[in-house]
Amino acid sequence: MPKRVKIVETKPKNYFTSEKSHIEFVHSGCTVLDCALGGGWPLGRMANIVGDKSTAKTALATEAIINFLRQYPGGVAAYRETEAAYDRSYAEAMGLPLDKVDFGDDIPLDTVEDFARDIDSFVERLGKSDVPGIYVLDSLDSLSDEAEMKRDIGEATYGGSKPKQLGAFFRTRVRKVERSRISLLIVSQVRDNIGAMFGEKHKRSGGKAMDFYASQVLWLAHMKTLKKTINKVERPVGVTIKGKVKKNKIGMPFREAEFDFIFGYGVDDLIASVNWLSEVGRLADIDLKESELKGYIKEMVGAGEDEYNAEQARVATAVKKVWAEVEETFLPVRRKYG
Repeated sequence: MPKRVKIVETKPKNYFTSEKSHIEFVHSGCTVLDCALGGGWPLGRMANIVGDKSTAKTALATEAIINFLRQYPGGVAAYRETEAAYDRSYAEAMGLPLDKVDFGDDIPLDTVEDFARDIDSFVERLGKSDVPGIYVLDSLDSLSDEAEMKRDIGEATYGGSKPKQLGAFFRTRVRKVERSRISLLIVSQVRDNIGAMFGEKHKRSGGKAMDFYASQVLWLAHMKTLKKTINKVERPVGVTIKGKVKKNKIGMPFREAEFDFIFGYGVDDLIASVNWLSEVGRLADIDLKESELKGYIKEMVGAGEDEYNAEQARVATAVKKVWAEVEETFLPVRRKYG
């Protein structure tokens, strides 16, 4: 392997291609995804993670909390799981410090109204401590509303009050989230848009309010299952996920990121980074040739934790630099208002 030199991160030249200095970001766990999002998950804003089964929605939310607590050791983290399916032991094995996360075990969270009251309590808690926070709702689809809870299961309805309740919730609390420096991540499930003749073939619950108030909307898609064979035994070891940022009020919209999620580990940030650099023909920025890529990946798979982390940080710096340069080539060559 060639000698690896330290990457010097140059100062971004353009507002549209640089990470916004007036916004604090939480690392998503994947540098390429951070770039697509405009810097990562923002504090003081709301983001929506949408996807079908096996698209690492919960895993991304878990990694967001892990990175938040590393970046802000005194911060407050809350994880509200409404599907009765969250495996805390699995999350702990991934690196989530369970003792530093408020899971709201004694808080009933069945309706949108419960969610609103819980957010109010979380905002009040942060106001007293003057520290940032992260709040994950996993998932919105499992929440009902008080009107639905009072109806019989077989009772016919037209429409529903849940979208209206969500609209009211966002209108009255979006500014509180901003002032309290909360990164609000809401996980949503994909649903078929039955009867759609054109436009989107999939949707998610909650009506239009989510699209309007979310600063970022990330749609995830399962690309393939990763398999490994050892001693003639084959097992799935992960999945390849593609994320498309369909809305972004922090960076350029419609940017994409592809990454591998490895079971029991998380997002393989380094491999996602070198694959992206290879895709854009910029492996030379990390002193690597295309012919050396397979050998490099094999070496890194067997590397120790300290060596791997140091190399990941080095390559991440190169990815951010190259991403900004690539984005700048797509900007208009002149300004409309000089």
